[in-house]
Amino acid sequence: MTTVFGDRDIIVVDLGFGDAGKGATVDWLCAPENGLQVAAVVRFNGGAQAAHNVVVDGRHHTFSQFGSGTFSGVPTVLSRHVLVEPIALAAEARTLTRLGVPNPLRLLHIDPRALLTTPIHVAANRAREDARGEGRHGSCGKGIGETAAYALDHPDAPRVRDCHHPAVLRAKLAAMADHCRRLVSPTVHRWPDVDDMVTMYGEFAAAVRISDDGDLAALADGGRLVFEGAQGVLLDEWRGFHPHTTWSTVEPSNARALSVECGHDSHVLGVTRTYTTRHGAGPMPTENRALGALLPELHNDTGNYQGTFRIGDLDEVLLRYAATVCGGVDSLAVTHLDAVTRAAAAGHPIRRAHRYPGVGHLLPLGPWRDLDHQQHLTDVLSGLTPGTVGLPTHPADVAAHLGSLVGAPVVLTSDGPGRAARRVREPAVA
Repeated sequence: MTTVFGDRDIIVVDLGFGDAGKGATVDWLCAPENGLQVAAVVRFNGGAQAAHNVVVDGRHHTFSQFGSGTFSGVPTVLSRHVLVEPIALAAEARTLTRLGVPNPLRLLHIDPRALLTTPIHVAANRAREDARGEGRHGSCGKGIGETAAYALDHPDAPRVRDCHHPAVLRAKLAAMADHCRRLVSPTVHRWPDVDDMVTMYGEFAAAVRISDDGDLAALADGGRLVFEGAQGVLLDEWRGFHPHTTWSTVEPSNARALSVECGHDSHVLGVTRTYTTRHGAGPMPTENRALGALLPELHNDTGNYQGTFRIGDLDEVLLRYAATVCGGVDSLAVTHLDAVTRAAAAGHPIRRAHRYPGVGHLLPLGPWRDLDHQQHLTDVLSGLTPGTVGLPTHPADVAAHLGSLVGAPVVLTSDGPGRAARRVREPAVA
């Protein structure tokens, strides 16, 4: 497997709307038996809304802010592009401790420039989404959009480094509370007292390593970095289909830049299922509820804010678009190959949409121009019911077809959630 990636860093990105299997892929890459010598897992986007499911030796954990290499003892770097939520981070550390990870917080390295997500952001986020009623955007309700939006208009938004400076943090939290109070009904959405938050965040700062600027480079001297993306490229804040997007750059440009800062080259590993999924609101032209009934989800369910988990036939148009948005991918990991045989055996095989009839000039959905264009594409996609044709019914043929579709070799496949279900295939030339 080392010949696939050479000595390059590996950037793991989801080529869909999320939930393609990034966490399990990162876990496999970090497993010591695979010999990839991973020095750290770097989170390069998103925040506490990430939900990456990993199953190892009877243990299951949904990784949120910790990197998915944690079961292998690989350190996590929360880069400057991540939104850090200390309360959720502490809860995740307690869960990992119960699962046998000794002192998980010792594995964390946090960039001081990262924005801080607080209960104020969470309350404002939920109030704003509640006010949308039937027109919800599909937020996870974790305060991510509110954190990013507030920082755009307020250069003094709270950051991780402020946790070391109680007076500075107190002033920033008080100003933010005043700003958000107009959105929030105190009888429905509440946040702790500002002084209580300052105390909590001071304890957080004492318990974790808040890194200096050279910390990532020092880790990179010890081996390759695995960059673990959150969400999916089709939800990217610029390239996704507005307004049903995340406030985060999901495509790999920020990860590539971080790798270059460390003096490394990088390899982009795209991850895709054999069918299309979407969690929450937004256009999904190939949605197929009959197929969804045949492919139950073990670890994804309906969220109070995010909405239902949706399943559809393979959308090849959007998959090609996602690969293009990434600037191309170097190789592909194909997950959920077992779904191909399961659906076929039930008499309802997965199908594929390889074009959208009647919208010619809008396809292949690019190049990106501006947010108004992306909003227009959302309107177009929302009104489409594309015709579908057959997808190969043998898993090996499906993997080969997907590799050909995006123009990248398939190097890893899986037909189940655990490490043992992963297979190395057709290694790319380094």
